Amino acid sequence: QVQLVESGGGLVQAGGSLRLSCAASGRIFSVDAMGWSRQAPGKQRELVAMISTSGGSTTYADSVKGRFTISRDIAKNMVYLQMDSLKPEDTAVYYCNARDAYRKYYWGQGTQVTVSS
Repeated sequence: QVQLVESGGGLVQAGGSLRLSCAASGRIFSVDAMGWSRQAPGKQRELVAMISTSGGSTTYADSVKGRFTISRDIAKNMVYLQMDSLKPEDTAVYYCNARDAYRKYYWGQGTQVTVSS
């Protein structure tokens, strides 16, 4: 099993920034990618960004490209999401996720991000 704990959510005005952190523990050696997803009220959960744990390649949702940056610290088993130029439509619960070599996904409990206009 892989355990994930998010932190860093909160309330911010439009145009502001927040940095989310995710601490991973457990069977870390089995994880080949980590990332962030979000779910707004009444909407489906969507993938925001992913990063491979080996080469560091990244993918982003079109809605956040150029504004969000995902990064990792392998030594600390941490993944970060730097969110800049935040918009009210970015308001959601943000979940850290990890994918293992068998394509099994693990999820954190989520952290609320609220962007006021």
